[in-house]
Amino acid sequence: MNGNETTGMGGGPESAPLDRAERDVVALGILVAAILLFVGTGSTVLGSIARSYLYGEGHADAMLGNALILNIALIIFGWRRYAELTGEVRERRKAEEHARLLAETDPLTGCLNRRSLDCAVEDLIAEAAQRGEDVVLAMIDLDRFKRSNDLHGHQAGDAVLVETARRIRALLPERSVLARLGGDEFTCAAAFAPGHVAAIENLAARLNEAIALPICWNDTKIEITGSIGLARSEIVPDTSARALSHRLQHRADLAMYQAKKGGRHRYCWFDPSMERELQFRAELERGIREGIERGEFVPYYEKQIDLATGELTGFEMLARWRSPRFGLVSPEVFIPVAEEMGVIAPMSEGLIRQALLDAREWDAKLSLSVNISPIQLRDPWFAQKILKLLVEANFPPSRLDIEITETCLHENIGVVRSLITSLRNQGITISLDDFGTGYSSLAQLRTLPFDRIKIDRSFVSTLGRNKDSSTIVEAISSLGRGMDLPITAEGIESDVILAELQKYGNFKGQGYLYGEPESAEDVRRALADSHMLAAAATAPAAQSEPPRAAHG
Repeated sequence: MNGNETTGMGGGPESAPLDRAERDVVALGILVAAILLFVGTGSTVLGSIARSYLYGEGHADAMLGNALILNIALIIFGWRRYAELTGEVRERRKAEEHARLLAETDPLTGCLNRRSLDCAVEDLIAEAAQRGEDVVLAMIDLDRFKRSNDLHGHQAGDAVLVETARRIRALLPERSVLARLGGDEFTCAAAFAPGHVAAIENLAARLNEAIALPICWNDTKIEITGSIGLARSEIVPDTSARALSHRLQHRADLAMYQAKKGGRHRYCWFDPSMERELQFRAELERGIREGIERGEFVPYYEKQIDLATGELTGFEMLARWRSPRFGLVSPEVFIPVAEEMGVIAPMSEGLIRQALLDAREWDAKLSLSVNISPIQLRDPWFAQKILKLLVEANFPPSRLDIEITETCLHENIGVVRSLITSLRNQGITISLDDFGTGYSSLAQLRTLPFDRIKIDRSFVSTLGRNKDSSTIVEAISSLGRGMDLPITAEGIESDVILAELQKYGNFKGQGYLYGEPESAEDVRRALADSHMLAAAATAPAAQSEPPRAAHG
C-alpha cells in the first residue's frame, strides 16, 4: 500500500487517527460550550452569591452554583485537552519533519539522497533558466574505495565518506545541490553564468585536491582520490526540467567513467563521443550474446612450424567473430567485452568443441593449441569440462595443448597448480603463454609442471632492431635449455626475424611469415593438398556426413 491509499474499515491503520480527531473535535466543542455557558450564567450566579454573603440579601441558588462548578470543571477539562492536543500536534509535526529528513537525506553524511536528488536538480534548473544561467552537474566517485574499506574497515570508510562530504560542501557555491547516491558516489550541481568554463574547471580541480588530502582516523592516514565527471545543461525548448535533470546525470556519469579510464584522480567533461561509445558497447554486448546462440564465433588456425626442419607440427586456435553487422571481428575487440559480461566460458567451450572436431580430421601428428581465459581458470570444474569435450569429440588428449597466460599465475596459484596437474594427468600438455610479459618467478616455473614456454611476440617481432629484445630472447632460450622446457616463439613476421631467432636455439615458431590465421575450411583444403588429413577424413563417407563421434 502506498502513502496515498487508505482503508474504509474501522479497524484499519487509519482508524486510530480518525478516532483521535473525532475526540478532539468533541473536546473542543465541550470547551466552547462550557465557556459560553460560563459567560451566560456566571455573572448571575456570582452576583447572587456575592449579595448573599456580603449583604445578607436573598439566598444563593444551590442548583445554579452546582451548575457553575460543573461549568468550571468542564472549562478546565477542555483547556487541558486543548493543551494536550496542541502538544500532540507539535510532536506529530516534529515526527513528520524527522521522517521527511530520513526520506530525503543520507543519514551518514547529511547530504540529499538519490530519492530527493531529482527534485532538487529540477528546481535548480528551473531557477537557473529564469536567471539565464547554466547548470553544471558533477558526478564524483572515490577511487579504489572498496580496497580502502577492506584494508581499514567499514568504520574508517564511514569516516572517509563523512569527511569527503564535508570537504565538498565547503567548496560548493550558494544555491548548490549535494547528494550521496550510495556507496562512494556523490553528485553536486550548481548554477553558473554562461561561459564561465574556467571557474567550473577551477572548482573541479579544487574538489580533486580537497578529496585527495589525507584523512586521519585512529592515528592512521587514509588517502583517497576522486574521479569527477562534468556535464553542462543545455536549455532545449519544450524539454522539461525533469528530462534535463536525467540527461545531466547520465552525461556526468559517462564523463566520470571516462575520467577513471583516463587514470583516475582527474576530472573530465562530457563529450558526445562518450554516448556513441556507450551505444556501440551496448550493441556489441547484444551482438555477442546473440552471436553465441547463433554460433557466429568460429575458430581460425595459425600454423606452428619446427624452425629447424620447416615441418608443420600443429595449429593454434584463434577466435574470430563472423558478425552479420560488424563483419569479421578480431578477438582483441570482443574477448575483453565477453570477459566483463561473464560469457567467456560458454563462448570458449563452444570454440574448443568445434576446434576438436576440426582437428580430429587432421593428421595424427598435428597438435591443437588453445588459449584459456584467466576467468576460466577460476572455475574448479574447468579440467572436467575439458575432458568432457575431449570425450565428446573422441579426440586424443595427447594432441591437445592448453596455453595459460603468465599473468594467470598470480590470481590463485593453488587453483592453477591443481588444474594443471589434473589436465597433465590426462595426457594434455600445458604451455606458459606470453612468457616474459608477466612476473612469474623461477620458483613457479620449477614447481608448476609446464611442458613448454612461449616467448611473447613483442620480443620476437623486434629482434634485430631492439637490443633489449635480443637479450631477453637469449635469456629465455638459455632458461628453457636449463630447465629442459621446449620453446615456441610467436610473432615471426620476416626472414630477418627467423634468422635472428635461429641464432638462439631450436624453436617451434608461428607468425605471419608462415601465413595468416585461416578458417577451418581453408586449413582442411590445404592439408588435403599436402596429404596431411587423417584417413577417415579422406573417405567419401566422412565428406558426406559429420562424424558421429561428435555426439558422444
